[in-house]
Amino acid sequence: MRFLVISDLHANATGLAAALAAAEGRWEQAICLGDVVGYGPDPNEVIDRVRGMVKFIVRGNHDKAVSGLGDPEDLNPIARAAVEWTRSQLRPENLRYLVGLRAGPLEADGLTLVHGAFHDEDEYIYAPAQALSSLLDAPHDVTFFGHTHFQGGFSYRDSRLEMIHLQPRPGGPSFAALRLEPDTRYLLNPGSIGQPRDGDPRAGFAIADLDHGVVEFWRVPYDIKAVQERMKNAGLPEPLALRLTFGH
Repeated sequence: MRFLVISDLHANATGLAAALAAAEGRWEQAICLGDVVGYGPDPNEVIDRVRGMVKFIVRGNHDKAVSGLGDPEDLNPIARAAVEWTRSQLRPENLRYLVGLRAGPLEADGLTLVHGAFHDEDEYIYAPAQALSSLLDAPHDVTFFGHTHFQGGFSYRDSRLEMIHLQPRPGGPSFAALRLEPDTRYLLNPGSIGQPRDGDPRAGFAIADLDHGVVEFWRVPYDIKAVQERMKNAGLPEPLALRLTFGH
């Protein structure tokens, strides 16, 4: 089975369209690690696309906040303003969709899916020490997580904990491949489609071929200026638009 793994779409329909175009014909089943909405200008368009495409999905903290299941006060003022704007824009059926999303962890055809950490959906994992409990306690050897907007992840084998650094070539659509080793556990982040923060402004996603033991980490350019213009017209906070330029 070849999985398309997407996360942190953040209502960026242009980034999502570019990612799906690059991945066309390369996957059989789509999974999503949450934060479908928040920050970006296209919440209804992105939810519509996800609803028709994704089989397995866990909620993110922005999905929770927009749906009223989380406390917006837990977010910074800029993110909170985006949550309030998003809630005002959503069609009723799309709000119901967000309300119905379940918390991770979720088991999906041999994979474990979480938004943040295995034991806490809102926890950020940046360093190996933070990753250890999720690596050890997940029911499968491969767990996908999001939330940080950093593409890459962690591996654990024979008491050796390592950080995975993979950088696809700069420029147009490209990917870096990770070969999954036997007797090794992985905690992998596909990157963010809607708002990367790892220094590469291109949309990030992954394609996981577990039958052949390979995970491809993709980066795809998209029309950032068009998204920024829609954000400006919507009255979304300017810093959210500016950070798309640099991927920070």
